Amino acid sequence: MSPRQVASVLDTLAELVRIPSVNPNYQGGVNELAMAEYVEAFFLDRGIETWRQNVFENRPNVIVRIPGENPQRRIVLEAHMDTVSVAGMEIDPWGAEVREGKLYGRGACDTKAGMAAMMHAVAGLARDGMIPEADVWFAATIDEEYSFRGVLAICEPPFHADVAIIAEPTGLQPIIASKGLVRWKIETIGKAAHSAKPHLGVNAIEHMARIINAIEHDTKKLSSHRHKLLGPATCNIGVVRGGVQINFVPNRCEIEIDRRLLPSETVDGVLRHYQMLVDDIAKDDPTMKVVMHPPLLTDKPLETGSDTHAVQTMVRVLKDLGLDSVLGGVPFCSDASKFGALGIPSMILGPGSIDQAHAAVEFVDCQQVVQAVEIYRQFILSFKTT
Repeated sequence: MSPRQVASVLDTLAELVRIPSVNPNYQGGVNELAMAEYVEAFFLDRGIETWRQNVFENRPNVIVRIPGENPQRRIVLEAHMDTVSVAGMEIDPWGAEVREGKLYGRGACDTKAGMAAMMHAVAGLARDGMIPEADVWFAATIDEEYSFRGVLAICEPPFHADVAIIAEPTGLQPIIASKGLVRWKIETIGKAAHSAKPHLGVNAIEHMARIINAIEHDTKKLSSHRHKLLGPATCNIGVVRGGVQINFVPNRCEIEIDRRLLPSETVDGVLRHYQMLVDDIAKDDPTMKVVMHPPLLTDKPLETGSDTHAVQTMVRVLKDLGLDSVLGGVPFCSDASKFGALGIPSMILGPGSIDQAHAAVEFVDCQQVVQAVEIYRQFILSFKTT
C-alpha cells in the first residue's frame, strides 16, 4: 500500500472511533445509526452498491456488495458497529489519539479496526477494477455486544455464503474455533421470618450456598476434557442476589451463571446436566425449592475444519504475506458462530488483541490494521469457488 492509502485507512479508523456507538443496552448507550450512516456514505461516495437492513428503529445493518463472476457464490466479510460502555475508561474514549504507532479509543480494536480494514479492502477492489470469482458482501452489523441480533437478521433464510470472515481482535491469527455460551439464573425460594426466630423461616441463601458448593465441585471436573484449540469448558457464577435486610430470614436468592461450551456440547445438554445437579441436591430436603430459569443468552460453539478450502486459502495468504498462519481458537463468542451454524465455513481474523478489548485503555496497533487490509484483499482474490 502507498503511504497515501495507509493514511486513508487510519483516517477512516479514527473517524469511526470518534463516533460514539455504545450499545443502547449499556450505560451511556446510543443506537448505531451514526455509524451506519458513515459506513453507508463511505461506499456510496465510491459508487459501490449499498443498502440497509433495518433490524430495529434507527438500528440498521449496512450491507455492501461487489459483484463477482459467479453471483451464486458469496464471500462475506463482517464487523459489528456497536461497542461496550465507556464507564471506567482512563482515556478519552472518542479521541482516536495516535501515539507510538497505536490508535486509542473505545472500539479501536473491538472492532472498528477490523471494520476499517474490511471497508478499504472491499473499496480497493472496486477502485482497482478487480472482479473476484464470487460476489463479495461486507456487512456492518448492530448489537454484537449485547445479543447478536444484527447478525441473526442477516442469517435469516434464504441467506447463503461460501465463506465468512469476522473481524474480531485476534492479532491477525486465523481463528477457526470458539466456545459457545449459555447464561441463566437459578433461584431458591424460602420463607421469610424474623431473624430472632429463624426456625420459623426457610433460609433461601443457605439453600443457595449448597447449590453454589455443588457447582464449584462440578466445575473442577470440566478440566478433564480439553479441546485441542479451546482447552476445557468453563463455568462462572458472576452474580449473587439475596436477602432484604440483616434481621430477616431471606425468602429468595438467585445466582447468574455463565457457562462456556465446547463444540462437543449443546446448550440443551448442558442445561439438563445442571437441572440434574440441582434436583439431586434438593431431593432429600422437602423445604428446598429451586427454580432453573430459561436461558438469558445462548450461543453455539464454532468449529471450522482446518482442511476446508476456505481455511487453507487463508493459510496460504498469510504465508505468502510472511505472517503467522497457525490456526487457533478463542474462548469468547462472536458473530462468527451464527454463520457457522448455517454450515458456512467461518473464521475470525482481525487486528488488535482481545486483551485490549473492553479495557480501560483500549488501543490497536496501526501496522496490524494496515496488514489486515491486504489479508482481506488477498483472500478475496485467492478464494476459488470450484
